[in-house]
Amino acid sequence: MAGSPLPGKDDRPGPGQDVAWRLQAVAFAALIAGLRVLGLERASTLGGRLLRTFGPMTNVHRTVLRNLTLAFPDMAPAERERLAMAQWDQTGRTFAELTMMDRLTPASGRIEIVGAERLEAIRTGGRPVVFVSGHFANFELMPAVILAAGIPCQITYRATNNPYVDRQIRANRARYGVKLFAPKGGDGARELLLGLQRGESVALMNDQKFSEGPEVSFFGHPVNAAPGPSRLALRFGTVLQPMSVTRLPGVRFRLTVHEPIALEATGDRSADIARGVQAVTTFVEDRVREHPVDWFWVHKRWPKAVYSEM
Repeated sequence: MAGSPLPGKDDRPGPGQDVAWRLQAVAFAALIAGLRVLGLERASTLGGRLLRTFGPMTNVHRTVLRNLTLAFPDMAPAERERLAMAQWDQTGRTFAELTMMDRLTPASGRIEIVGAERLEAIRTGGRPVVFVSGHFANFELMPAVILAAGIPCQITYRATNNPYVDRQIRANRARYGVKLFAPKGGDGARELLLGLQRGESVALMNDQKFSEGPEVSFFGHPVNAAPGPSRLALRFGTVLQPMSVTRLPGVRFRLTVHEPIALEATGDRSADIARGVQAVTTFVEDRVREHPVDWFWVHKRWPKAVYSEM
């Protein structure tokens, strides 16, 4: 487990900031406790209703609609608005469910796994892979399923600014088996390399805005995407293993382990990485087209230049 849950001596906050962080952590702990008391289905329903009600009142709703316009320019405005409302419900449900992922493991009977034989082959094959995916439905199901399948895997995460809340989030994830954390950045990259050298797989999301990296196409618009997954797969001579999640009625899910993406090493490393990045980006786009309501539309995926042309 990398990183420290609390600030170091050289970056401790001032007294006011520390008090604010501690109060936020108390409120966060109370929220988690309250949702867990409600139970999985009632908490999921409540989360969906809250964000469906208040999400459209925020500035983020405009981002959602702009994203939908970029992705589906021919969709009728009324349909885009309907889809925007539905994705708020999905996002609220996911946030509520994240507080009790220990009740959403494969053992819960709520997850239908398609392609489970691929996970078994990875477990018994002795060769690590690079799992890739996007923020589909309840995306935390993917690391839970990977680890439940008995596959040693480094799971990346983005630490929150509040270290006390971050510690609670890490503890909550540990309830359902996610104990190998690799914070992003230089230290995280080194941990991923060391993990692969030990024979551990790694799992990375590849659908967030990235200011650098190869320029590829996403829904016909240019985006920069993280080259890390493709770079690691090429370096260790392994495959990119895509996964996705679809939400079903009744707080149930279908998790699919897709056909692996094999990258070709031609000797032109930059071109090989770029092809891998495009393959992952195309995979994400295909899944979004299949189930648009399941994607995390609230973040700005495209660069400013694309939005400015709207």
